[in-house]
Amino acid sequence: MTTETTKPPRYWLMKSEPDECSIDDALAAAGATVPWTGVRNYQARNFMRDAMQVGDGVLFYHSSCPKPGIVGIARVASGVRADPTQFDPQSPYYDSKAAPGKPRWLLLDVQALRKTRLVGLAELRAHPALADMRVLQRGNRLSITPVAAREWTAILTDCLGISTTKG
Repeated sequence: MTTETTKPPRYWLMKSEPDECSIDDALAAAGATVPWTGVRNYQARNFMRDAMQVGDGVLFYHSSCPKPGIVGIARVASGVRADPTQFDPQSPYYDSKAAPGKPRWLLLDVQALRKTRLVGLAELRAHPALADMRVLQRGNRLSITPVAAREWTAILTDCLGISTTKG
C-alpha cells in the first residue's frame, strides 16, 4: 500500500564528470556512497528537493568525457541537505549569493550498486522504447533527469541484460 510518506520508487539519470566522480570512485568510497555535489541548475536542484527519495533507482552517467554514457547502477541513499561547496570560495561550485542560513543549492547521497558496461548515446537512440528519454532530447543538458519506469526496465533488460524481476 502506498501512503503519503511512501511513494512508489522513481528512476533518475544522474550525470557526473568522471574526472570529478566516476563510477569507480563511487564504488571505492565508504559504503560505495558519495555526496552528489555541484548541482547548479534550479530544475535539477528541484528534482532532488521535491521528487527524489531514498531508494530511487539511478542510472550513473559519465558526461563531458570522450565516451559519455551510462556506466553504472546506483540508488538515492539520503534525503537532501545543503551542498557545502556553495559556501567554499576555493570550490569551483562556490556561490557568493548563498548563505549558510539560506542555502541555494542542495545535495543528496548516491550509493553505487554496480558498474556496468558503457551504454552510450548511440545505443540508447537505437532502442525505440527509449525514444522519449529526456537525455536523448535535443538541447537537454540537465545533470539530473527523470527516467520513466519503462525506460529503466528497457535499459536494464535490453541493454544490460539485468533481470528486473525479484525472485
